[in-house]
Amino acid sequence: MTRVSSPSDYPRDMAGYGGRLPHAQWPGGAKVAVQFVLNVEEGGENNVLHGDEASEAFLTEEPTTALRGRRNLNVESQYEYGTRAGFWRLHRLFEERGLPVTVFGITESLRRNPPLVAAAQASEWEIASHSLRWINYAQLAPEVEREHIEQAVRLHTEVCGRPPLGWYTGRNSENTRRLVVEHGGFLYDSDSFSDDLPYWVDVDGTAQLVVPYTLDNNDGRYVNTYGFQSESFSAYLTRALELLLEEGAERPRMMSVGLHLRVSGRPGRAADLRRFLDLVAQHPDVWVTRRVDIARHWRTVHPASRWLPQSADPLAEDDRAKDRP
Repeated sequence: MTRVSSPSDYPRDMAGYGGRLPHAQWPGGAKVAVQFVLNVEEGGENNVLHGDEASEAFLTEEPTTALRGRRNLNVESQYEYGTRAGFWRLHRLFEERGLPVTVFGITESLRRNPPLVAAAQASEWEIASHSLRWINYAQLAPEVEREHIEQAVRLHTEVCGRPPLGWYTGRNSENTRRLVVEHGGFLYDSDSFSDDLPYWVDVDGTAQLVVPYTLDNNDGRYVNTYGFQSESFSAYLTRALELLLEEGAERPRMMSVGLHLRVSGRPGRAADLRRFLDLVAQHPDVWVTRRVDIARHWRTVHPASRWLPQSADPLAEDDRAKDRP
C-alpha cells in the first residue's frame, strides 16, 4: 500500500527556490562561482589493516568486489597513487594558475600525509572535513557516527592546527546532518546535491547552511558505469559553465567540480582537466574560490534570519569564525 503524505509532513524539500532564485551577489559581479574540491581519501578507505571487515571496492579503476578478511593490493596501490603522485600533479596545476581549492580531507588520510597538509596550507587552500574514515556511515549506528565526527574534528585540529569550518561525509547517513549540527562549529556542510546555490535548512531549531556538492561535475564518473573518456570530462564541464554563465547573467549561479587524487591525478586525466582550468582562470565572469568563502559570502548577503526567521544561527555573531583562514 502506498502512503500518501501531505507536503507538511514529508521530510524532503522538493521545491527549493523554485522560480524565485535569490541574487548571489558574487564579488566583482561574477556570474558563476566555480569551486574546485580535491578529495583526499587515501589511507582512510576500507582496509583490514584499519580494522575493517573487508577491502575497499569503491571508485577504483576496474570493477572489483570487497574481499572479506583480506587485503586487496591492487586497490591499495591505486589509492596510494593519489598521495604519492596524483596530489602533487594537481597541486602544481592549480598553483601555476593561482586557483584556490577546497580539500575534502578524510582525517585518517590527512594524519598519514603531513607533507600534503603542509603543501595545501602553504597554498592557502581550505581543508574541510570529509569525516574520520572513507566508509559507508549509513551502515553504522548513530552513536558510532557521532563518535567518528568528534574524533574527526579533534584529530583534524591536531593535524591542521585549526578545526574545520566545512563538513562533507559523502557516504553519509540519515543522521549525519543532525549529528554535525549537534557537534557545532561548522559554517556549512556539503552533504547535498540538490541545488546550484547555497541554501539554509532548519535542523531541530538550528539554521544550517548547505553549500551543495556535485556528482555530475565529478571525476568519479571516469571509473563508474557512467564513465567519461579522457576528453569528455573537460567538454562536459565547459558546457555546464557555458549554460550557467548564460543563466547567471540574470541570477548568478554556483558550480562545483569534484576531483580525486587517484583519479584526476593520473596524467591523461590531468591533461584534460588542464583545459578547463585554463578556461576558468582567464574568464572575467567567473569567481574561482574556496567553499568556505562561498559560505561566508552567503551568510553575509543571505543570512539565516532572512530565510529561517524562526531558527537560530549559532555562528551568526561569531567574529572568530569570520577571521579564520
